[in-house]
Formats: sequence, structure tokens, C-alpha cells
Amino acid sequence: TYSGLFCVVVNPYKRLPIYTEKIIEIYKGKKRHEVPPHVFAITDIAYRSMLQDREDQSILCTGESGAGKTENTKKVIQYLAYVAASKPKSSSVIPSSNQDLSFRETELQIAGELEQQLLKANPILEAFGNAKTVKNDNSSRFGKFIRINFDASGYIAGANIETYLLEKARIIRQQPDERTFHIFYQLLMGASKEYKSEFILEDPKNYTFMTAGGVKVPGIDDPEEFQATLAAMKVMGMSDEDLHSVFRVISASLLFGNMEFKQERNSDQATLPDNTVAQKVAHLLGIQVTDLTKAFLKPRIKVGRDYVTKAQTKEQVEFAIEAIAKATYERLFKWIVTRINRSLDRTKRQGASFIGILDIAGFEIFEVNSFEQLCINYTNEKLQQLFNHTMFILEQEEYQREGIEWKFIDFGLDLQPTIDLIEKPMGIMALVDEECWFPKATDKSFVEKLVTSHSAHPKFNKTDFKSNADFCIVHYAGNVNYSAAKWLMKNMDPLNENIVQYLQASQDPFVCHIWKDAEIVGMAQQAMTDTQFGRVNRKGMFRTVSQLYKEQLAKLMVTLRNTNPNFVRCIIPNHEKKAGKINATLVLDQLKCNGVLEGIRICRQGFPNRVPFQEFRQRYELLTPNVIPKGFMDGKKACEKMLDYLELEPGLYRIGQSKIFFRAGVLAQLEEERDVRITDLVVKFQAYCRGLLARRNYQKKVQQLNAIRILQRNCAAYLKLRNWQWWRLYTKVKPLLQVTKNDEKVIQKELELKEITEKLANHEKVAMELDHKYQQALEEKNLLAEQLQAEIELCGEAEEMRQRLAARKQEMEEIIHDMEARIEEEEEKVGKMGDEKKKLQQHIQDLEEQLEEEEAARQKLQIEKVQAEAKIKQFEEQLVASDDSKEKFSKEKKVLDEKLSDVLATLAEEEEKAKHLVKLKAKHESTIGELEDKLRKDNQQKQEVERSKRKIETELNDVREQLGERKQQVEEMQLLLGKREEEVANALMKVDEEAAVKAQAQKSLREIESQLGEVSEDLEAEKEARNKAEKQKRDLNEELEALKNELLDSLDTTAAQQELRTAREKELANIKKALEDETSSHEQTITEMRHKHSHELTSLNNNIDQLKKSKSSAEKAKGQLEAELADMANELKTITGNKQEAERRRKQLENQVGELNAKLADSETRYTDSSERLSKLANEMDNMAAALQEAEYKASHASKSTEGLESQLAEVNSNLEEETRQKLAINSKLRALESEKEHMLEQLEEEEARVKTLEKNLSTSSQQLQEARRKAEEESEAVARLEELRKRTNKELEEVTHKMEELQALNDKLDKSKKKMSQELDDANIELDSHRNKVLELEKKQRNFDKILTEEKLNGERISGERDNAERDAREKETKLLNLNRELEDLQSQLDESERSRRQLQVELDDLVNTQGTADKNVHELEKAKRQMEQEMNEQKTQLEELEDELQQTEDQKMRLEVNMQAMKTQFERDLAAKEEAGEEKRRAMAKQIRDLEAELDEERKQRQTAVNAKKKLETDYKDLESTMDMNNKLKEDAMKQLKKLQQAMKEIQRDAEEAHSSKNDVLQQSKELEKKIKSLEAELVQIQEDLSAAERSRRTAETERDELAEELSSSGSKGALAMDEKRRLDARISALEAELEEEQTQSEMLMERARKSQISIEQLTTELASERGNAQKMENSKMMLERQNKELKAKLEEIENSNRAKAKAAIAALESKVNNLEEQLGAETQERMIAAKNNRKLEKKIKELLMQLEDERRHADQYKEQNEKTTGRMKAMRRQLDEAEEEISREKAHRRKAQRELDDYVESNESMNREINNLKNKLRRGVGGLPSSRLMKARGSVVPGDESSLPDDTVDATDESEK
Repeated sequence: TYSGLFCVVVNPYKRLPIYTEKIIEIYKGKKRHEVPPHVFAITDIAYRSMLQDREDQSILCTGESGAGKTENTKKVIQYLAYVAASKPKSSSVIPSSNQDLSFRETELQIAGELEQQLLKANPILEAFGNAKTVKNDNSSRFGKFIRINFDASGYIAGANIETYLLEKARIIRQQPDERTFHIFYQLLMGASKEYKSEFILEDPKNYTFMTAGGVKVPGIDDPEEFQATLAAMKVMGMSDEDLHSVFRVISASLLFGNMEFKQERNSDQATLPDNTVAQKVAHLLGIQVTDLTKAFLKPRIKVGRDYVTKAQTKEQVEFAIEAIAKATYERLFKWIVTRINRSLDRTKRQGASFIGILDIAGFEIFEVNSFEQLCINYTNEKLQQLFNHTMFILEQEEYQREGIEWKFIDFGLDLQPTIDLIEKPMGIMALVDEECWFPKATDKSFVEKLVTSHSAHPKFNKTDFKSNADFCIVHYAGNVNYSAAKWLMKNMDPLNENIVQYLQASQDPFVCHIWKDAEIVGMAQQAMTDTQFGRVNRKGMFRTVSQLYKEQLAKLMVTLRNTNPNFVRCIIPNHEKKAGKINATLVLDQLKCNGVLEGIRICRQGFPNRVPFQEFRQRYELLTPNVIPKGFMDGKKACEKMLDYLELEPGLYRIGQSKIFFRAGVLAQLEEERDVRITDLVVKFQAYCRGLLARRNYQKKVQQLNAIRILQRNCAAYLKLRNWQWWRLYTKVKPLLQVTKNDEKVIQKELELKEITEKLANHEKVAMELDHKYQQALEEKNLLAEQLQAEIELCGEAEEMRQRLAARKQEMEEIIHDMEARIEEEEEKVGKMGDEKKKLQQHIQDLEEQLEEEEAARQKLQIEKVQAEAKIKQFEEQLVASDDSKEKFSKEKKVLDEKLSDVLATLAEEEEKAKHLVKLKAKHESTIGELEDKLRKDNQQKQEVERSKRKIETELNDVREQLGERKQQVEEMQLLLGKREEEVANALMKVDEEAAVKAQAQKSLREIESQLGEVSEDLEAEKEARNKAEKQKRDLNEELEALKNELLDSLDTTAAQQELRTAREKELANIKKALEDETSSHEQTITEMRHKHSHELTSLNNNIDQLKKSKSSAEKAKGQLEAELADMANELKTITGNKQEAERRRKQLENQVGELNAKLADSETRYTDSSERLSKLANEMDNMAAALQEAEYKASHASKSTEGLESQLAEVNSNLEEETRQKLAINSKLRALESEKEHMLEQLEEEEARVKTLEKNLSTSSQQLQEARRKAEEESEAVARLEELRKRTNKELEEVTHKMEELQALNDKLDKSKKKMSQELDDANIELDSHRNKVLELEKKQRNFDKILTEEKLNGERISGERDNAERDAREKETKLLNLNRELEDLQSQLDESERSRRQLQVELDDLVNTQGTADKNVHELEKAKRQMEQEMNEQKTQLEELEDELQQTEDQKMRLEVNMQAMKTQFERDLAAKEEAGEEKRRAMAKQIRDLEAELDEERKQRQTAVNAKKKLETDYKDLESTMDMNNKLKEDAMKQLKKLQQAMKEIQRDAEEAHSSKNDVLQQSKELEKKIKSLEAELVQIQEDLSAAERSRRTAETERDELAEELSSSGSKGALAMDEKRRLDARISALEAELEEEQTQSEMLMERARKSQISIEQLTTELASERGNAQKMENSKMMLERQNKELKAKLEEIENSNRAKAKAAIAALESKVNNLEEQLGAETQERMIAAKNNRKLEKKIKELLMQLEDERRHADQYKEQNEKTTGRMKAMRRQLDEAEEEISREKAHRRKAQRELDDYVESNESMNREINNLKNKLRRGVGGLPSSRLMKARGSVVPGDESSLPDDTVDATDESEK
């Protein structure tokens, strides 16, 4: 069945004969509503629309497993292969319904044909990708998109198959009653003995991966299926070698599971005791057994830059084997798909368009939903969004076309939040990928991160603690609970690198081929490398499953959006696989998941039911009797009147241009009312019919009774007379009398009269015919004259049209010439672009080579870095050795050893975290040199720092107080703002209410105006009716006067005429009364209408007054709002003033900070002086060796403290990150506030930033102290390293020079690459200019096309107007025809009445003839009858005259109507023909233009696509070059830093040498002064201890402050998120202060230890002085050499750097400006192109609509022709009826004349009889003659022979006379 755009298909679970060739022929070329619902109908619609519209199509089949998706896709392919086959139908084998659904055939008629290959692709994909599940015996475990390409003529030109999400896990394990993929069972059951021995195949029960063994499926024969798949693979062009290699891989993937591993008792190492299975696998895959087992058991893993063998446990080995088995089968499946695509795409036919068939799983909601269900549901969300978008765009386009008021709703946006939650940055897919990068990430950490980042998302929900799921997502089909178990493993899909490398180097070429481009996530997950420049993706890096799937889905959605989609939804009726059973809840759930209910919801939001005007009027006019007046009325107005009468709510319907749109359920209600009305009418009609039949039967029976009585009376009279003698004598004598001869003469005369009357009638007929012909000739003459004039006008119009067409033709030819020239230019440009593309490809190759070289250089630098780290380790070891040599301090040595082991452990941990600490290390290395000098100045600076600290604490307290005040002000402002917002909201509500009232008033005004218009129209109609009534009244008055005159003339007639006249007068009085009643009722209605009109006018005036009042109130409210706005502006000014004051205070604080910085600088200078003094003292102290050792001990302690500080730093950084996250959340919440709040928040943030700067200054000071401590440690080590550094400096200088040369070469290469890039950019600019010119030309073409389209639109509107006029004329003519038919019917009824009266007269005449025999009975009665007859004759004369006049009038009207009809018909036919010709010509011209423009558009699209591709390539090249430039610059900077470090080291060495040389001379002189200075140092130590006690006091005070602040913060916790942030900052500040206090304590201890160490070092220095002297001389010589080299190198470096910087800056600036310009231009051009494409689509739609309108007009014209033919047929029938009526009238006239003559004869015979009677009376009186003879003569004269009706009366008279 159909549901909107959906075709809903149910699995019948049995074979149905509805997929045969006959049914394909039935559905071929038919429309959707002409045939029953079928998949073939959807396919045929897609195929026909592809051919007609040249638009790509897609058919989307979705549903649950077992619903029939795969079967329906096969039926679609079957239909397309039959309909679009390039060969005759006999050559292509189409499977019938009796054949198997997998389209297997035993004998192929044409092997390798494209259609055959397309049909044969399904069995291969089913064998390798389908399996038996619980729900379905042939369930496809992957999604596929089959793209069938067609050429321009509609034949299949090729095909392509894309697959999605193969269920790899089915290979290693299956559920009970399920199977793995079919190919395994087919191969194991159907393989021959040779195959089994070659591929080492066993029984299915022996394989551990086949958990259920050899499960059989009813109805599937595995050996037969195996032969079918072999045949299909051969049809696809696969050789025997390919088949053998495929089967080898399948057997190997099965044998992987039979490898049994065990675990050693003593260790975790797994072992393989029996390697027979491994030998089989290695033989099948072409690798060595030892390599295979070693790779699984002891894989080599890369750690840093070294490879380490790792011991694997049993579980790890089994996991690696399962992963390799799944990956091998997946790669085999991909190879098969690519091979099928290659064979399907080998045809030479070029594809013009395609039909894509998507067979993918529908929405899935299970009890436990995993990563696969998320991917499937994500796909279905995107597909449902596409359906919603396309479906309702079609609906709303129809609404716009019909002119309905409708706000556009994009229902595709309803699904956007869920899609964003899954696919956007920081979405679910992105978080899964991000967690895959971290080695210690788990599924639990992923879920926690997901919940923290998306807890506020509307489509994301947390699950209950009881449920197994981790989170819930709100999809369109319902809420789905997902379990995140093993998501990271599924996303990474890790493999054993060693196995993959061996497979890539396999001896089997097929295995190498399928594994050659493997993207691996190794077991060590070395996917990302962190350098000191940040995280960089390495070349050839793997992509996760989610990334690959997102890319595939994005490509699929792009192709589907570029197509016209057709939707097939497959439904599974039950899970028992029974035919004819439907589980309602199951089907409803599927309809919900498939989006059918969503589509129905969208439809119900609009107007799903629509009916044309004519159909609505025809169907539902029963419900509105007497609403539509007689005569013509426009369909729209009629429907409006009907809807007003039905009293439907206005929201339930909309009236368009040609249809009425109804909400859901309205038509059903109307249908129910219609059924009730029809039943009532049928019941009444049946009752009437029964009554009529009963009355007819009754009348028949009454007539039968009367006839029986007459017959009985006549029979009784005859029986009485037949034996009477007189009667016998009468019958014998009567023929002998002469009266009979008179009768014969009368008969002769009558015959002659008849002949004469016939001749007269013939002559009259001839005269009438001649008159008729004469009139016809005159009419034809007039018609011909009119036709001539019309033809002359048409000729003039045709000549004008010809001239216009000629001009148009010239214009079009010019346009065509221009287009051809442009096409040639475009072809030349395309050729140039191809050459440039080749150049760019060569350039890209060069750049790739350069990148590889730079990668090698970077690796070298990293190796050197590792060597330097090794050297540092050696120095540390030497230090440890020197500490061990000291026997005096053995206890301290043990402590130091333990601390050294801890340091080494921490170093190992730091090496593991090297990625995160590289940047910190670089910073520390850069600052070490600076901080070495600052360490010596620490003692003197300490007091000044404490003073500054106290000042800062006081300032901090002030700042806190100010912050509290600011917070109070902010809270007050927030309250004020809330009040103001409420007031503004209320005011806006009032404004909205007033606007609504105003809109309602305007609406009521419009309604009243429309009612006024209707009332005025009714008034005009009433006036016209009144005029008509007055005309009728005048006509009736004239008829009355004529009747009066006739009555006055006929006053002399008899009393019967007077009675008739009185009856007529009564009728006239009744007519007058009726007229008077009608006029009075008409006047009453007019008065009522006037009253209504006046009432409505008053109501309108009242409404207008109310509107004016509401307007004035709205204006008052507006004034109030303006005043409130002014108040708000004043408040804003005050707030800005406060802000300025805050800024002034901020500047004051900044000045104070500057002063503090200056003081810090002074203290640093003092510190440097004191440090220099201390260094001199240290050189002079020879007797302080013990103090030196203590200082060294404390140095190691300081190193530990530095590590603790670094950990504290890391914690502080994590806290900072948490604070930044919280800030981001707060900012996202605060964005909804208004601009004024945002200003206030910005002020607060600025104040917080000031506090942060102060805190940062403090932290920097603490960091500087820490770094000074580190340098103190390194000073002790520097003395020992001096000798080694002297030796190594020469080597390092040589290496530096070598590096400088390499850098110089790299700089040269970069200069060359910059030049190339500049050239390429110039070329790109030239191409862009050419593309701009093309775009301008296209815009010109578009404008011309728009002009042409506007002209065509105007012509179309003119044609539509003419068509409407013609329709109105035709309707008016139809109404006139109906009126004429009614008048003819009235005339016919009058004729019937006249005929009845004629028959009555005939009967009366017969009675008179019969009564002639009784003339001798009573003369008085005869005279009476004579008078009556005369009266009746006069009446008949008058009636006949009236009938003749009416007939003459009707004939005249009929003639006029015929003439008018013929004229109108001819004119209408001419107009129609002219319009059709013009429309056809225009349509042809438009079709040509459209084809040309489509071709141009296609070419321009192709060119645009090539330009976009070239641009993308250039952008990628540019980005790569930029990255390489950045890398090179960074490398250069690193090299420069290393040079500077080396230079600084050289300077320090020189400085140390000079100091040693000077100290050598001064040691002896200053040894005496050392004792005095030691005493002074001891005094300083005492002072330091006092300072420490003061620091402890300050710490206690700070702790008390912290407690107070904590209490304040707890009390102010209700003030909101800002107070919480402030609390966190203060806590951090307090912790920092505590850390500083602890650091100061440690510093004091370190200073004490350092004093001790200095004494020890003095003793050592005295011993080493002698050795130093000799070394000093050598160092001075080497120093001179190094200084020269350094000067030369510095000069060269400065020159190179200056030149490179200038060039690089200039080039980069120019390139950036050019690229920005190009990007802006490209953006503008793409926008313009998009707009142009949209306009083109709109124009194409409009053109289609115009074509549809033209076709509708043609249909209407055909309908009008048929109606004309029908009317002509009716007219002919009416003419025939009129001719028959005329003949009957002529006959009646002849009969009337005959009757008149007979009456005259009878009158004469009566007079003669009267004379005879008088004579007889005289004779009787005289007594002459005998009585019997006279009586007999009399009897003979009275009786007519043969007239038996007169017998009884005569006999009775005779008996009476005999008695007398």
C-alpha cells in the first residue's frame, strides 16, 4: 500500500505470482494511481522520471531483518534489467515467480551480458554477506548502495556497488540456531574432493569458529547454491586462479579458530604445543610457520624508537587471532565487491544518469544496543531527515502553487539536534575517536567524559543505576539505551602489526594484494606522535571505524541529496514466519521506526486531503440545496458558497486556485453527511415510483371495467334484436334504397377533397421549404461574411506572429553563435587547465619528496636529542659515583642512593609521559641559563620579597573589599535588570495583545467588506430580478389587454363562451394576485436587505471606533514604553559611569603593579650583586669542604622538591583546566541574557583578569625561585663537567657547522619551493580571472534567459486569461442551451396537451356522427349539440392559432440559436486552433531553449566542478607547504636555540676559566679574610632563622585568613556561580601562599646546607687548582679558535636569517593576501552560483508547471470539443423532434380541415333532414301515403350500412313507433 511518499511492503512468507514478465508489462509506463501498489510501480516512476527530467533517482529500502529489503532490491533490479535491457527481451533471462528468488538460472543464453552480470551480482553478495539469523534465513549482514548507470537512451550503461558495516563478528561466533555466512557452508558441503584436499577443508563440526556446527536451513541446498555462486562468479569474469585464492583465504580464516594455545605455569607467556593447524594456515596464506607463531606469541612492539618483544597471555593471543580472522574475511569481501564493480563498469556506453538502490538496515532498538546500533540509527536519522525535507518541500510547493497562506516549516530540522549530538565536534563519535588516542582510556572514562560534556543536551539522557545501559539518546523513533562496552576496541579494531607485515610480504600474490593498503591500529597503538611543535598526524596513519563510516555516510547523503528519492519501507508481519498472520504491535513499532508515522504526522500538520472545485461541487452539492443559483457560476465562488452553507471552521480548510485543501478527518465527516442525504433521497424516490406504478395499475383496471360494461350492453342488445322480423327486413331493404348511392357520392367527394387538400399541403410545404432555404442562404451569407472578416483578422495576426518569430529566430541564432564561440573558448580553457593540472601534480610529487627529506632530517634531530639525554644520564651517574667515593658521609650516601633510585623511577615515568612534558622541558631548558645567574642573588632578595609580599597582601585585601562591593553592585544591577526585563516583557505582551486585537479588527473589517461586496452583489441580482419581474408584468399586462379585446369581440357568442371568459378572468385575477404577492415579497426582501446593510454599516462604524480607541490606547502604551526606555538609557549611563570609575581603579592597580615590578627589578639587581660577592667568597673558601657536602645533599633534596613542585604545577594546570571548563559552561548559560548583563559580566571578568595577573606575577616569582634552586644544583655539577665539556665542545661545534650547512641547503630548497608556489599562485590567479569572466558571461546568459522566461510567463498568463474567458463563454452557452432545452420541453408538453385536446375532439366528433341516426328523435337536442360544436370549434381555432404563434416563435428562436451556435462554434474552433498552434510553437521554442540551457548548465557544472577540484588541490598543496614551512622554521629555531645554548655554555666555560685563573692568584691572599667572613655568614644565618620564624608567623596569619575566607565563602554560597568561582580562586591563592611558605622554609634549609657544601668544595678546588692551570692554558688557545669560528658563523647566520626573514615575510604576506582575496572571491562566486542554481531549479519547475498547464489546456480543449459534438448531436435530435412535431402539426391541420368539411356536410345533411322531417310532418298532418312505407323509408335513410353502433337505438325507436 501507499502512505504519502512511502510504499509500505509486507513480507508474505510465501511465493506470490506477482513478479512475472506479464506483471512487468502491466506496470510498464503506467502512472501510480492507474495500477495497484507495487514495488514495480515505484521503480517505473523512478525510471520514467529519470528519462523525462534527466534527474538522478534513488530508491531507499529500509526495514528490520527479515522484512524483505534484499528481495525488494532484487525485484527492483529485475524490473530495471527487463525494462532497460539493451538487447531484445528474448535474450535476457528474467526469473519467473516459480524460480528461486536468488535469480539463478541453469543455462545462460548470453554469458557476460551486462544485464546478466547485474542480476548475477546478487547471488555472490548473498553468499559472502548473508547468513541465517533467528528472524531471517537469508539475512543480509551488511548495507549496500547499488548504483545502476543509464545512457541517454535509457539503456543500462554500467553499475557500481558500495557496502557499509559488514558484521565481521559473525565469523568467529554465532548465536544458537544461527549460522555464519553462507559461503562457508556452501564451500564445506559442496566442494569436491580435489577442492577439499587443496584447501584443507574439514567437517563443519570440527571448526571452533562455527559454534553451532553445520546448521541446515529448510529450503536451501548448500551444494546447489555453491554451484550457482561459482557460475555467477564466472559470469563476473573471475578466473579459476581467483576462485582458488578466494577459497584458500576462506579456509584459512576458518582454521585460525582451531589454533589451541596454553599458558605456562611460571609466567604469563602463552605457548602453542601443537602447531599442525598453524602449518595449515601458513601454507594457505603463503607465510612461514615460525614467523606466524612468533608474531602471535612474542610480537615485536615499538617503544619510542626501539623494538621490544612482548610476552603475550593466552587471552591476548586469542584476541589477536580473532581480530586477524575478521580482518582477512573483511578484506576478502571488499576485494569481491571491487571485482564486481570492475566487471560491471567495463562497458563502453557512457552513463548519463543513474538510479541508486539503497538496501540498509532500519532503525534498531534492542535490549542491549552497542556501537553497531548507534551507526545504524545514525544512518536512519540522516535518511529520515532527507525524507522529511523532500516530502514537506513537495507539500509546501503545492501550497505555494495554489496560493495558500502557509509558513514554511522544515521538518528536517527536528532531527538536527540528535544528528549534531552524534556527528558534530565534541559529539559522541568525536569523543570515541578522542578516547582512542589515549593509552589509558577505558569505556568507563569515555562514558564519564560523555556525560560531563552532554548532560545538558536535550537529546541526551542518563540511564538508571539498575539498567545495563550507560546512556540514552532520544531518536525520532524513540529513546534508545546504549551500552558502551568494548566501544573503543570496536572503533580502533586493532590488529597485530607483525602478522600484518608478514601477510603483506606473503608468497601468495592474492594475499599480498588484499593486505597491501592496510591501515593498522597496532597493539601498542602508536597512532599519534607528539613532537615539541604539538600533535602531528603521521603519513599513512590509520582511521577509526567511526571516521570511515562518517565519510561513507557523508558521500552517500551527498549522492542521495542530488537525486530524487523514492521510499520503500519493508515490514515483517510476525516473528513466527507464518503467512497471513499480522502482529499489530510489531507492525506498529516498525512503522514508528521506519518513519511512516513521522510522515503521517507531518502530513497531518498540513492539509492532506485536496479536491478540485468541479469534483467538490459535483459530489457535495447534495448537502447544499438551493445555495447555488441556476445558470453559470465560477467553481471557486460556488465552492465558497457551499462551504459557507456547511458552516465549516475556517481553520479546517483552505481554498486554492484550482483545489480545496482540507485538514485530516473533514472529508470523512462530509462523506457521512452525504451518505445520509443520499439514503433519504433514494427512499423518497422509491416511494414516488411505487405510488406512480400503483396509480397506473388502478387506472388500467378502471378502463377495463368500463370496456367490459359496454361490451356486455351491446351483446345484450344484439341478442334481443337478432330474431326480430322487422330487424331482418330492415337489414335486407336498406341496401336497395337510393340513400346508399348518396353515401357513395359523398365518399367520392371526400376522396376528391382529400386529393385537393393533399396537393395544397404539398404546395404549402414546398413554399415553406423554399422560404426556409432562402433564410438559410441569407444566414450562410452573413456567416460567410463574418468568417471572411475573422479570417482577415487572423491572417493579420498570423503575419504579425510570423514577423515576431522571424525576429526571435534571428535573436536565437545570434545567441547560438555566441554560445558556440563561448563553448570553444571553454574547451580551450579546459585543455589549458588539464596541462596546468599535470604541472601541479608534478609539483606535488616534488613537494612530497621534500617532505620525506625533511622527515628524515627531523628524525636525525630526534636521534641527537636522545644522545644528549644519554649524556645527561652519564653526568648524573658520574655524580653518583663521586658521592659514593666519599667515605666520611656514608649515611648520607645511602640516603642519596635511595633518592637517586626514586629519581630514576620518576625519570622512567617521565619518559612514558614524554609527550606531555616536551613543551615544559623546552621551556625549562630555555630558562635554565637565565636562572643560573639568579640563584646566587637569593639571600639578599628574600627580605625585599617578604616586604613586597606584605604590601601585596594588603593590596589584595583592598582588592577583595572592592570585589565585594562590586559584587553587591552587580547583584543590585541584576535585580534592577530583572525588574526592567519583567516590565519590558509585560509591555511587549501588551503590544502583542494590542497587535492581535488590531489584526482581529482588520480581519473583521475585511470580512465585513467581503460581506458588503456580497450584499451589493445580491442587491444587484435582486434589482435585475425586479427588472425581469417588471418586464414579465408588462408582458402579462399586454397579454391581459389582448385577452380583454378578444373577450369583448367574443361577447356576442353563447353563454358557454361567457363562462369561459369568467374562468379566464378568474385565472387572470389569480395571476395578478400572485404577481402582487411576488412584488410585495420582493419589496420586503429589498427592505430586509437594506435593513441588513444599514445594520452592518453601523456595526462597521462601531468596529472602526473601537479600532481607533485601541489605536489611541496602543499609542499611549507606546509613549509609556518610550519613557521607560529613556529611564533605562539613563540607568545605562550611570552604569557606564561606574564602569569608567572601575577602569580608573584598574589603571591605578596597574600602576601599583608596575611599581612593584620596578621594585622587583631593583631587588634582582641587588640579588645579582650579592650573588657575585657570594661566588667570590665561595672561590676563597678553601677550608669549607664539609659545608659543601652538606650543600650537595641539600641539592639532591631540592631536586626532589622541584619534582614535587612540578607535580603541584600539573595539579594547578588541571585545576585551571577544570576552572576553564566551568567558565565555558557558565558563559554558555549566560549567553541568553541581554546585552546590559553581558556588559556587567565583562566588567567582572576584567576585574578577575586583574586579580589573575597579580596571581600570575606571584606564580612567576615562585617559578623563578624554583628555577634558581635548580640552577644551584647544576652549579655543583658544572665544576665536574667542565673538563668533559672542553673536550666535547670541538666535536659539537663541528656538528653545528654541519647542521648549519644542512639548514642552508634546506633554506635553498624552501626558496625554490616558494618561487614555485608564487608561480602557481599567479597561474591560479589567472585561472580565477578566467573563471570570473566565465561567471560574468553565465550571469549575462542567465539574465537573458530570465527575460525570455518573463516574456513566456506573460504569454502564459495571457493564454490562461483567454482560456478562462473561453471557459466562461462556453459555460454561458451551456446555460443558454439548457434554458432552450427547457423551453423546448415546455413546448413539447404544450403540444402533448394540444394533442390530447385534439383526441378528445375526435371522440366527440365520432359521437356526433353516431348520433346522426337519432336526428328524427329530437331537433332541439341537435340544435343544442350544434351550438356546443360551434363553441368548441371556436375554442379550438383560438387554441390552434395560439399554438401556431408559439410554434412560429419557437422556430424563430431555434433558427437564431442554431445560427448563433454555428457562429460561436466556428469562432471557438478557430480560436482554439490558433491558440493550440501558438502554444505548440511556443512550447517547441521553449523546449529548444530549455535543452540548450540544460546543456550549457551541464557544461558549466562540469567546468565548475573541475575548478573547485583544482582549487581544493591548490588549497591542500598550500596547506602542506605551509605545514612544511612551519616545520622547517621550527627546526631552524630549534637549531638556533641549540647554537645559542652552546654559545652560552662556551661563555660560561670562558667565564669559569677566567674566574679560576683570578681565584688562583687571590686564594692565598683572601684565605685569612675567609675566617672573618665565615663569622659574618654565621650572623646572616642567625638572621635567616629569625626570618624563617617571621615567615611561619605570616603563614599562620594566612591560614587564619584562609579559614575566615572559607567561612565567608560558605555563607555567600547562595549568591550563585560567580561567588563559587571567587571561592575557588581564593582557595587556589591560599594554597599558592602555603606552597610559597613551604618553599621559603626549604630555601632556608638549602642555604644552610649550601654553606656547608661550599666549605667542602673549597678544599676540593685547592687540590684541583694545579690541574686547572694547565688546562686553562689549553682552554685559552681553544677559546681563541672558537671565538673566531663563532664570529664567522654569527656573521653568516645573521646574513642568512635576515635574507630568509625578509623573503619569507614578503612572500607569506603576499600569499596570504592573495589567498584571502581568492577565498573571498570564491565564496562570493560559489554563493552566486548557488543562487543561480536555485533560480534555475525554480525556472525548471515553473517550465514544468507551464507545460502541465498547456497539457491541461489541451485536455480542456478536447473536452470542449467533445461537449460541442454532444451539443451538436443534441441539436440534431432536437431538429428531428421539431421536424416530427411540424409534420404532426401539419397532419393535425389537415385533420382539422377535414373535420371542418365533414362538419359542414353534416350541417347541410342536418338541414336537408330537417326539411324532410318538416315535409313528413306536413304529410302526416294531411294523411297522405301509408305509414309503414314512410317509416321504412325513414329507417332506411337513417341507418348507415356497416354502422353497427346505431342498431340498438334505432330498434328501440322502431318498437316505440309500432306501439304508438
